[in-house]
Amino acid sequence: MATREHNPARQRRRAFIGATSGHLIEWYDYGVYGFLAVYIGQAFFVSDDPTTSLLSSFAAFALSFFIRPLGGLFFGPLADKIGRRKTLITVLVMMAGSTCLLGMLPTYASIGIAAPILLVLIRCVQGFSAGGEIGTITSFISEYAGPGRRGFSTCWLMVTAVLGLVLGGVVANGMTWLLGAELMQDWGWRIPFLVAGPMGLISMYIRLKLEDSPEFLALQKAGETSKAPLREVWQWKRAITLVFFIITLHSSIFYLVLTFASTYMSRILKFDSGTTLLYVFIASLTAAFVMPFGGLFTDRYGRKPFLMVVGVLATLAMYWFFKAAPTATPTSFFLPLMAVAIFFGLYASSTYATMSELLPTRIRSTGIAVAYNIPVAVFGGSAPFISTWLIQQTGDISSPWYFYIGTGVVSLIALAVLRKEDFVACQSAVSGVAPRSDVTERSLSQGKPAPTL
Repeated sequence: MATREHNPARQRRRAFIGATSGHLIEWYDYGVYGFLAVYIGQAFFVSDDPTTSLLSSFAAFALSFFIRPLGGLFFGPLADKIGRRKTLITVLVMMAGSTCLLGMLPTYASIGIAAPILLVLIRCVQGFSAGGEIGTITSFISEYAGPGRRGFSTCWLMVTAVLGLVLGGVVANGMTWLLGAELMQDWGWRIPFLVAGPMGLISMYIRLKLEDSPEFLALQKAGETSKAPLREVWQWKRAITLVFFIITLHSSIFYLVLTFASTYMSRILKFDSGTTLLYVFIASLTAAFVMPFGGLFTDRYGRKPFLMVVGVLATLAMYWFFKAAPTATPTSFFLPLMAVAIFFGLYASSTYATMSELLPTRIRSTGIAVAYNIPVAVFGGSAPFISTWLIQQTGDISSPWYFYIGTGVVSLIALAVLRKEDFVACQSAVSGVAPRSDVTERSLSQGKPAPTL
């Protein structure tokens, strides 16, 4: 019987299952919170104005995203120094534990101002752990996949993220439909968060049995792991900048489809809860369905042309989505929503592979953590808050389009200046030196000593 060490296919399957199961927990939490924002706002941020309570709830939602870069700065370098596996286990414990704890919190009616303070603190823990998850897990999967398979392999992280949000939405909206608004407000909102506990235990068991990625183990064996990833990563300023701006559109459209669209349709457009649940469910699953096709396509034909074309179409779709809103009916709004969902799925299918190929193995987790978490915080987690604020200030329910179109333009400019030589991981693979640091290779080729940071 083949051992794990002599069965790479089995090893890759284990890595895939272990990585994605934990990823599901993270996005389940965000899905639940987004869908239950109305109840959380009324339970923890008491106000005579329902919009103010909702804005406060979305502000707490956004806060966890602004903590993400700090988590990335801590866990990204840790993953580059001690390994991807140990880091993934740590962030999973923090995420699942804090999500479960949120379901046990006393409300404002019980302990007053301490309730929203505790909520914010828990959201900070969640954001901190999520910030460490993304760089580590993307590096882990892309390194297991290897050249020629990164698009298809890493796209499943996005599929899992969508499914986690869908699961959170189904649980939250399904319970609202079964219990009614009154019981949900009393105690029902807690149950979706408590479910994260047993889910986390299962995923923890799987991750404990994983081995680290072959590329990281090769670096570790050669003694080439970075001693100071945070210092070394700034040698890759161009790559960091490109990832930052490419992810901008990814972030905004992700949270438009999977979080804000639900609130927008139910509270702004006044669609009934059944229609809202059905539309978000269909849109999310459609996005997840097209992702593997996008990943396969870019593995064969390249990332840049595909992302540029899809990015333009995604930006136009978001414009259509909001401009159709003032006169929207459930029937007329379905097509704009589906257009946004499809182009979101295609664009997001290859962004993880792209950013993993723009950075070398020895500082990949740190680089992704730095470059990914900031735009996600600014343009993703803040999207519901910014959108709600724009509508409140202008009185125009289509006004969020200014924000979303802006994110699309920024990403398209970054893609336009992307060069073939920026894909350092692909170059290393072609030259047969994948396990070595691209910094080291570049230094040696220039007759300089390899960095020892």
